Amino acid sequence: MTEKPRYIAIEGPIGVGKSSLAELLAKELAGHTLIEEALANPFLPSFYVDMKKYAFQTQLFFLLSRYQQQKDMLQQELFNATVVSDYLFAKDKIFAYLNLDENELGLYEQVYRLLDTRIPKPDLVIYLQASTQVLLERIGLRNMDYEKQIKEEYLEKLVDSYNRYFFYYNETPLLVVNTTDIDFVNNKDDLSGLVREIRTLRGGAQHYLPIASRAR
Repeated sequence: MTEKPRYIAIEGPIGVGKSSLAELLAKELAGHTLIEEALANPFLPSFYVDMKKYAFQTQLFFLLSRYQQQKDMLQQELFNATVVSDYLFAKDKIFAYLNLDENELGLYEQVYRLLDTRIPKPDLVIYLQASTQVLLERIGLRNMDYEKQIKEEYLEKLVDSYNRYFFYYNETPLLVVNTTDIDFVNNKDDLSGLVREIRTLRGGAQHYLPIASRAR
């Protein structure tokens, strides 16, 4: 990239810190945030209790609400400034292929194809990684009732699905960040290092390695 990205999408599994980093980057880059309103999904609490029964309703609600958010963003012309989103629209398929059965996937794909071509592609995707154990600890600290139903087995499958998805991802420049030993919220050096990395990225897929980690 030869200039500052105007649209950044942050991705990663549940509890990895997407929303927190989106807020911080928006401030650093003098931009706006686009935060997914997960709590607005009325099926989500039931999904974590009975995934098979509520997977399709949960997934379809997320797909349509994400599309509406992206559409509203374009209409408001927020691209006059940098936009930092805490999700990538295309990642919706990660959850769909993990949770839906064959018949549900067929219907889902029909709806997805109608919407996907109308969604803008980010200038940069930041993929946040963390171990399953770290994610469980962070989810516990958030202390959200419905997330207490998340099982370690499901989280492990989700992490694996994310890793496979982004291993082959080539639609936009990609920056992979392992957050296990990084604290963007409480460590200004970690955040400022990431901002410098974003401003000097040349494209393709790269890994962010903080200066402190390089020195070890």
